[in-house]
Amino acid sequence: MNTSELLQKLNELRGLSSEAEVFEFKEAKNTYDFNKLGKYFSALSNEANLKGKQHAWLVFGITDKGRTIVGSRFRPNRKDLDSLKGELANKTTNRITFVEIYELDLPEGRVVMFEIPPAPRGIPIAFEGHYYGRDGEELSPLNLEEIERIRAQASLEDWSSVIIPDATIEDLDTEAVAKARENFKSKFSGKAAEVDSWNDVTFLNKAKVTIKGNITRTAIILLGKPESEHFISPAEAKIRWLLKDTKGNTKDYHIESCPLLLGVDKIYAKIRNLKYRYMRDGTLFPDEVDQYEPFVIREAINNCIAHQDYTKGGRINVVEKEDQLIFTNLGSFIPGSVEKVVKEDAPEEHYRNKFLSTAMFNLKMVDTAGGGIRKMFNFQRIRFFPMPEYDLSEEKVKVTVIGKVLDMDFARVLAKHKDLTLEEIIMLDKLQKNKSLSITELKHLRLKGLVEGRKPNLHISSHVAEKINLKTDYIKTRGFKDEHYKNLVLEYIDKYKKASKEDIDKLLLDILPGILSERQRKNKIRNLIYAMSRKDKTIENKGTNRYPIWVRIAKV
Repeated sequence: MNTSELLQKLNELRGLSSEAEVFEFKEAKNTYDFNKLGKYFSALSNEANLKGKQHAWLVFGITDKGRTIVGSRFRPNRKDLDSLKGELANKTTNRITFVEIYELDLPEGRVVMFEIPPAPRGIPIAFEGHYYGRDGEELSPLNLEEIERIRAQASLEDWSSVIIPDATIEDLDTEAVAKARENFKSKFSGKAAEVDSWNDVTFLNKAKVTIKGNITRTAIILLGKPESEHFISPAEAKIRWLLKDTKGNTKDYHIESCPLLLGVDKIYAKIRNLKYRYMRDGTLFPDEVDQYEPFVIREAINNCIAHQDYTKGGRINVVEKEDQLIFTNLGSFIPGSVEKVVKEDAPEEHYRNKFLSTAMFNLKMVDTAGGGIRKMFNFQRIRFFPMPEYDLSEEKVKVTVIGKVLDMDFARVLAKHKDLTLEEIIMLDKLQKNKSLSITELKHLRLKGLVEGRKPNLHISSHVAEKINLKTDYIKTRGFKDEHYKNLVLEYIDKYKKASKEDIDKLLLDILPGILSERQRKNKIRNLIYAMSRKDKTIENKGTNRYPIWVRIAKV
């Protein structure tokens, strides 16, 4: 949301007659108790689900009575504010956390707005194992009836399994049905001979695409003729491929509709999987690889088909840029957290389209035994490329796959350290993308000797740098001891008899640690000169304070 939209939302909330159960104002002038914040997150998320709201809001910097803006200094550092997402996720069901945390700097003071997602269908959200709700304006335990009401949503109608009365097997594409048979036999090779004896009706029932010979929405999406898409209207079964240039302009596009079993291959064929050539660096890397592992492309597209919220009437998008692919589908991410999926490497407990997902598994399109997303991460790891990037905001899932090395240091670490776990690589991936690490993650990386420095200037540790011949880069980043720089200044003065401020700046600015900003490097030089003149008494100023001329102090 931009500033204008946030102001509009804030004014809308402030204008309501009394506190509703899906938003809350708190002053939080300087800080706010983390446990209370977690309880409010659970309560507001559950209430948003029960009331069918797209979002709930917790707002800091405003009085609960009178709605006066008083300003909040809660976590004034942006990175500390961002790390709150991870801290909260560690305590909630399925690691559900804030959609976004916004800051508004208003004339009356700073306002912090927490955008909270509704609890996913069928999954009440707990904080530290307890479910919370609202009783009017009061924070309270979520009562049993409300918990069961949310849980019951999971057993409600599976959109993808609904039978379409007017559709018949004649509305299915014969080529797609043949391809489905081929895939089914490949998936269940032990039944290959038996499958050949089945007629189409029997096969489709066995593959769980149809139900007792009746055509389902799943059958239309995967195997329907293009003209059969109207059977699922207003839902759409379309994948749109867009090719963008470096300025974001659309250079080409293509749209595939039913049958998506065949459409996936046609979209895949559109993507230019060019060769990526590594810059030579000893013998560490192969000369060239495909930009994208084919499995990663197919898995991402098929996941979009399986998890799309078809009730929203939108399309699946595949956007191809020069060095990245972006896949989007509508609907929340049911598992709640990508890191949880990667870590647990197990089948999901809940599916939005259970019938569709089962059919796609039987037709060898997805792997419901779990592990598809983890495989995507591992294929990127093998290439030394960045990990897939997931954005779960705005009620959709957006996956970005980068087809190049983003940071050579990161790539070298992956090349040399085969023993790193995928979870550790994900943490380092955050570092190369300049994303905040949670306190737990940072502590773990420090313990393993993988990172050093202080926030926000974290970098690869010397332990890693030495092992991968990055000593030069490491020293450049970390810098030398003060004595080294002082000796350089003295050598300069000994040779040229004096040194102006500009002379010393030219001498040291380029060799001070690259991790420091220019302002920090200038402060460093100022402190060195101060120490040399006042403490070490090795130089003195023969000029003015504004235009100093530094000379040696003769030894007695």
